[in-house]
Amino acid sequence: METLQNKTAIITGASSGIGKTIAHHLAREGTNVVLAARRSEKLKQLSQEVKDEHNVKTKVVETDVTKKEDLENLVKETKDAFGSVDIFVNNAGVMLLSFLKNDHVDEWEQMVDVNIKGVLFGIHATLPTMIEQESGHVINISSVAGHEVFPSSAVYSATKYAVRALSMGMEKELSRTGVRVTNISPGAVDTELTEHITDGDVLDMFQGRSTETLNAEDIAKAVTYAVTQPSHVNVNEVMVRPMQK
Repeated sequence: METLQNKTAIITGASSGIGKTIAHHLAREGTNVVLAARRSEKLKQLSQEVKDEHNVKTKVVETDVTKKEDLENLVKETKDAFGSVDIFVNNAGVMLLSFLKNDHVDEWEQMVDVNIKGVLFGIHATLPTMIEQESGHVINISSVAGHEVFPSSAVYSATKYAVRALSMGMEKELSRTGVRVTNISPGAVDTELTEHITDGDVLDMFQGRSTETLNAEDIAKAVTYAVTQPSHVNVNEVMVRPMQK
């Protein structure tokens, strides 16, 4: 297993859910963590928690992943503070499920902006540094919805299929550079993502339906597994699904 002591990880979407939990898990391994999201107050609270519990260095950078300049600034501030970017977790995402017939065009655009362009901007900002270092690990958080489509997930699935395609392309292009790439595809996870759904037909569909879910911890463990493998090992993809009772 590779040690993460004194390595530096950037985590987007770190203010809650999977991103927040990944920050704790990587910090537990000795990684300095740079916390990126729009909700700076939540990031500051998390930063203090991580420092108190794991005795590592942290940095908060308020970041909107839909803005290329924010991602460029995020990487710059990370390098100024820690000298390198060893892990970049493209975690920020939104899941605004809706039926196509209901024409939630603004929400389609938002998912494209955050889930696809946000990931691309993260790659744009961090990849030159990792290639120059001849080392680094990019973690892209996709979804089981990036492997299969269900009613109301058409646009969301399209964005997550895109993340998988990007991950596969990166693996092939970067295999001789020292930069590793892992695509993580979670199934249903108990986070606040579902609270943002506005389509009444989707909410009615889910009403009374019992669905087994994963915890954010389950996904953070998968991320930690991937980044702690020896440097000659690249875990290309991990799919994590809940068991059905």
